[in-house]
Amino acid sequence: MDNIVSPSTRVDARSRLATRLSFLVAGFGLACWAPLVPFAKTRLAVDDGALGLLLLCIGLGSVTAMQFTGVLTSRFGSRLVILVGGIGMAATLPLLSIAPTVATMGATLLAFGAFLGVIEVAMNIHAVEVEKRAGRPLMSGFHALFSIGGFAGAGLMTTALSASVPALVGTLVATVLMIVALIIAAPSFIATTKEDDTPLFVIPRGIVALLSLLTAITFLVEGAILDWSALLLTDAGLVAAAKGGVGYMVFAIAMTTGRLTGDAIVARLGDRRTMMLGGLLAVVGFGVLLVAPDAIIAMLGFLLIGLGASNIVPVLFRQAGAQTAMPASLAVAAVSTIGYAGILAGPAGVGFVAHAVGLPAAFTLLAVLLCLVPLCARCATAIGATSGDHCNRDEPDHS
Repeated sequence: MDNIVSPSTRVDARSRLATRLSFLVAGFGLACWAPLVPFAKTRLAVDDGALGLLLLCIGLGSVTAMQFTGVLTSRFGSRLVILVGGIGMAATLPLLSIAPTVATMGATLLAFGAFLGVIEVAMNIHAVEVEKRAGRPLMSGFHALFSIGGFAGAGLMTTALSASVPALVGTLVATVLMIVALIIAAPSFIATTKEDDTPLFVIPRGIVALLSLLTAITFLVEGAILDWSALLLTDAGLVAAAKGGVGYMVFAIAMTTGRLTGDAIVARLGDRRTMMLGGLLAVVGFGVLLVAPDAIIAMLGFLLIGLGASNIVPVLFRQAGAQTAMPASLAVAAVSTIGYAGILAGPAGVGFVAHAVGLPAAFTLLAVLLCLVPLCARCATAIGATSGDHCNRDEPDHS
């Protein structure tokens, strides 16, 4: 009798699998687009400036859709919204490989970005509810699946294009895989609470505003390392230009590893200590990177930043779902929107700072901003707080 698995346990296992699949699909679909960018530039015959404006369409579509996804999830439940976002991404992906004009590509990227924004918010809302019902940390593992999906998507598309498979064929294969995954997941999504009187737009307030700010800072760090780490290494003469991307590779592997082990870490340390120690580790990593005399020490810096930052965002999303200042769905949507805005606008801001005072100084500013994470860990993890006044209380850690 001890080996019998209860129906509730089976349901929990299925809902966790469905959530993981939704994160996997989102990361996979987004990463499938990256290898298509050079082909799109050639097909459309545009310069780097025009291409940059086109790429901005993904971010604009995502941020715009995110603002309304919390409301849609409140009214219709996360299952339907996840499926709409995921299937929309899958259906739009092949169009990115054949859009014949700048206008059609821009419109397609807007739609692709919007569907991405929809699934990203809805799957995090669903993840918060699944974690609550499970009664133990799961958020880091869910976010790890997004990274794994990214590796898989980029790998699949790069392999296909390298084998001279037409881009349209490769994207159609990716579309089929995404839809199959969503079909498998669909019956196991849990029914989240629906509210018909949810306002169309809500400004983050109380603890949610702090959680959103910290998420934006963490995403800003991720975006800056993606866009600027290679140049930082090559300008310092630490690596050759051809190997400039190795720093981000180390960072990405460290972040994925940290998230795969993050749920166990949070269960042992609690949200507060995880956030505090993770933030400190990432800040130390920046210090190591900025004073590194050679490539090996610089890679150690990227490793520490990736490990330290890996579980900060999952903790912040968990706290957004647990606070009582706003409905959980709207809070998660706010954290997603402002955080994603950070990863979009941040790298451009780093560029402006770097132009004025140099790239090392810009990365030093990132480290200073990141100091807010450990400094605000106590406040940000005051579960149930409705205002900043609760930050002054010595509350216990929660896992």
